[in-house]
Amino acid sequence: MQARNRIPTKLLWIGRIALGVTLCLNSSGLLAQPNAYVIQARPVISASVLGGTVIPAKEVTLSAQVPGRIEKISGEEGSSFKENTLLISITTEELHAQRRAAMAEFASADAALRNAGVRYQQELFTPDSIKKAPGGMGLPFLLDEMMTEPMSEVLGKSDSKLDRRTNLHNMGTQIDQARGTLMRARSQIDAIDAKLRDAHGLAPFDGVITKKLVEVGDTVQPGTPLLKYADTSSLQIQVEVPARLVSGLQAGMVLNAKLDVGGWVQVRVAQVFPIADAQRHTVTVKFDLPPNTRTGAGQYAQVEIQDVNTPAKYMPIIPTAAIVWRGSLPGVYVLNNGKRELRLLRLGNNYGQEVAVLSGLKHGETIEINPAPGTTSGWVQNGSDPAHK
Repeated sequence: MQARNRIPTKLLWIGRIALGVTLCLNSSGLLAQPNAYVIQARPVISASVLGGTVIPAKEVTLSAQVPGRIEKISGEEGSSFKENTLLISITTEELHAQRRAAMAEFASADAALRNAGVRYQQELFTPDSIKKAPGGMGLPFLLDEMMTEPMSEVLGKSDSKLDRRTNLHNMGTQIDQARGTLMRARSQIDAIDAKLRDAHGLAPFDGVITKKLVEVGDTVQPGTPLLKYADTSSLQIQVEVPARLVSGLQAGMVLNAKLDVGGWVQVRVAQVFPIADAQRHTVTVKFDLPPNTRTGAGQYAQVEIQDVNTPAKYMPIIPTAAIVWRGSLPGVYVLNNGKRELRLLRLGNNYGQEVAVLSGLKHGETIEINPAPGTTSGWVQNGSDPAHK
């Protein structure tokens, strides 16, 4: 048998303490009913509960950059990898053949450049030496040098200095052309090296394979999706929010969310997209989930978003500790004139350790919080409570 104090007829309400508990004192200052709580109506802003999807904070799709055949896949769905770990590779035999051909062109271009440089130096320090005979007296060249060229200059039909500058310019042009050919061959090698790197897909960050889109042996072309890879250690909820509700959202705001697995949690507004969808007239909003939340990417979630455009409604707010369950129906014990009466309720939104009441209670009524197990309706007697027998 558990003793209960009778609620006196004269009560003086002195306020609320932690968890919203109301203390009642009689005229002599003694505690009359320690579990009594006087209901107060508070302004509650109406909220909309919108469905969304749990997504990874970072997710990428690896696509083929070169044609070829899938040579290796490092794991299956759910396999985790560190950053820069090989995930998938494509055969590179054709690329290596192209690189060898480009290297041969580079060697030829390098030889042509060195040859053009030698000829330029020869023309610069020993003009017209290429016209001289390789052996003997070089008689034709001597006759041209002693007779033909001086007579041409006298008659104004030639200019030896101009001819020499022309030869040097031609030799310099050959050097520039050879240098351009060398650079083109070098660029081809660099492009092939880039394709060779692209033939090996590396993990861009720590994460897991979420979906394989190809298998070993498949032939792919540039642009073919290969793998979906994500960081599942950081999760978000993506919701399509009607445009009228977006004005009440700001980055960093904390809201309530309900998960299919894990119940209610608090989420933080991470990103509000700047442009609405032209067809659905909604704005994409992402919410950060707390670390180590028991949920997974792809699961359904609901986010409670307040409608700041609708006037607030006054509703009774009670501690969750006052609620008793009769099957699947919530209720509370109402204290009235020394009687305890079980009253079933229709509950609204949850606010931590308090909950809104849509129907069943009104402002000013007194309820019992933390009722003992087995409590039933009946008289609350001083010293003994038949309900607890």
